[in-house]
Amino acid sequence: MASRLPPSAYAIACDPLTDAEVLALLQHHLDEMNACSPACKVHAMPAERLRASDVTFFAARVDGELAAVGALKDLDDATGELKSMRAADGWRGKGAGEAILLHLIAEGRRRGYRWLGLETGRGPVFEPAHALYRKHGFTPCPAYADYVLDDFSLCMGMDLAD
Repeated sequence: MASRLPPSAYAIACDPLTDAEVLALLQHHLDEMNACSPACKVHAMPAERLRASDVTFFAARVDGELAAVGALKDLDDATGELKSMRAADGWRGKGAGEAILLHLIAEGRRRGYRWLGLETGRGPVFEPAHALYRKHGFTPCPAYADYVLDDFSLCMGMDLAD
């Protein structure tokens, strides 16, 4: 496998969440979130919820190999939320997470969103994601939707209006 690849190297498409490899990566993400988050603070969505009509789920692949997943949840006509961002373990540090993030931001703009948000945790396991989000314009923001900020939860947002 190559070292770091440019975002254009990843083939990103909507995914119906039926492929065993995609479901396994999503379950791995849920298991990790449950292991490193307080039980009442796990906001990661299971596959059944990610298949709902207000969520669009994407998979990033290189030569058919699953590299990362991520979803965009519609909050309203002008607002979206990132969900289930996860690079496969073998693709961490290779640009897969960045590729899916850039795709989700572009999709939010295409939909006409004015703002894009996310909720994540605090602590060492979340630091690489925080750095990636900050690199692409996300900053800490007040709680939105049903989230509550505390010593664990962190909300970040990005203004998409030009």
